[in-house]
Amino acid sequence: MEALGLDRICVIIGRTRHKMVLAELQEAAKRGAKLIELRLDFLAKAVDFRRLLPFRNCPWICTLRRREDGGRWTGTEVERQTILRQAIVAGFDWVDLESDIADSIRRFGNVKRIVSYHNCQETPDNLNEIYEKMCQQDADIVKIAVTAKHPEDNLKTIELVRHAKKPTIAHCMGEMGIPSRFLSIKFGAPFMYAAFNKERGISPGLFSFDELKKYYAIDRIDSSTSVYGVAGDPVGHSLSPALHNQLFKHYGVNSMYLPFHIPRGEFNHTVRKWLTIPIEGYSVTIPHKEDAAQISNEADEVVKRTGVANTLIRHKNGYAASNTDYPGVRKCFEGPKPSMDDGTVREWNVCQALVLGAGGIAKIVVQTLSEMGVYVIVSSKTLDRADKLAKSVHGKAVDWPQRHRSNCDIVVNCTPIGMHPNVDESPIHASYLRPGMVVFDTVYNPQSTLLIKEANLRGCRVILGTELFIQQAALQFQAFTKIEPDLNLLRDIIRQAISPLAVQIQSEVINQQPYLSSSQNYTPNHKHTKENKSKKGPKTDDTE
Repeated sequence: MEALGLDRICVIIGRTRHKMVLAELQEAAKRGAKLIELRLDFLAKAVDFRRLLPFRNCPWICTLRRREDGGRWTGTEVERQTILRQAIVAGFDWVDLESDIADSIRRFGNVKRIVSYHNCQETPDNLNEIYEKMCQQDADIVKIAVTAKHPEDNLKTIELVRHAKKPTIAHCMGEMGIPSRFLSIKFGAPFMYAAFNKERGISPGLFSFDELKKYYAIDRIDSSTSVYGVAGDPVGHSLSPALHNQLFKHYGVNSMYLPFHIPRGEFNHTVRKWLTIPIEGYSVTIPHKEDAAQISNEADEVVKRTGVANTLIRHKNGYAASNTDYPGVRKCFEGPKPSMDDGTVREWNVCQALVLGAGGIAKIVVQTLSEMGVYVIVSSKTLDRADKLAKSVHGKAVDWPQRHRSNCDIVVNCTPIGMHPNVDESPIHASYLRPGMVVFDTVYNPQSTLLIKEANLRGCRVILGTELFIQQAALQFQAFTKIEPDLNLLRDIIRQAISPLAVQIQSEVINQQPYLSSSQNYTPNHKHTKENKSKKGPKTDDTE
């Protein structure tokens, strides 16, 4: 693979105007791009090679993708192949040719060839057969990009790279296919693709060049790189990859941390299948924490007591399960206690708490509050689950529509309500909140949820989900690496990851709105779940 002399990140540029293509070419060079794919199918007008090629300062790949292959080309096939031939003659270093036309466009000069196959609907059952035929074609690199419908589809493409007969790039598209993009590098793919501008919608599941540089040490990934990840459904909101990958980089650990989108009900089967990589450890989030406890053959006392695990570590006989949420929650409650109207502090053992949700994190919160002497009221959209959880600590359950009638000193949101992207939702009406009440939102993305903003405005004592996330993640990192990380380093990483500047970089869009901190004036937009039934949120009572 090294003989190809290519950088390990190929930056894709696709714009409708030549002017913007040139601007991004120059900016990409400034940011360190050393291999670029020009998506000529994005251009609204005829390609002007004489205008583009003078700006070439690294190897360029010419791609002109048809719509059925995920591209934007609207002309005839004859016209498309004519332009590809012109690009080859004009001086591109590489050309991407689909497998069905590669034999009709002959090799010319020193121009290298990528023979590709794209399937935007599925990962076909005859993928191996397709690959074998492509290896017989005149290709310097064989590229396969298919769509993941199941986590196991990732393994099909990874196996192609693992046992490649020619330099091979094979990955799955979509959020579920993200692991295959990185694991292909581990097993020998010459490079992986990244968007210069994610907002162009080039390919589902594609990371930006800035994201790869900041969060993933692509240049250091090799066959000995250990693999960890966060498993959930959904998982796109998770800041765990950003956090753990930067910690690996900071402490010089040859590991990478990936997002594993595993649908509900598929966790146990998928984790066993992924042992072929293997995955050394998982952070487990919604809705798999109870499944994680069941799949393990070793467990700590918290997991045995609650039946909930958020951490799996591989050992020779399977996985050991632990729960770092429990000490994290305990740490979070070391802060201010509730107070009465006159400012008198109330001790925990005379307080009542309303816990919203009955999933994995709710079980940990309820257990912790009970041990602190707090009387617990549980409210969930699934009353049976709420009742079972409340009875486990001699508390009581209330139906979700009745939650505002419960008198309490502490409110803890253990649902994903308010999580990105549904940031205008809150699990409780603002009128329920009062000064001196402790309000803890376990949602950490965004940091300042609508519930937290309204609690700040009403004089409540707030506990942020980011602090719980940091506490439990630090313990997970220590379990993964035996290194105790600096908590302030974790706070800095998370602060940067959720800052407006980081959001601008990730989205490539300049946001003109000022950042709203919890201390600034805020006019709440009351789109609470009770009144906002048209929005489809995650069907779960748990959050990470």
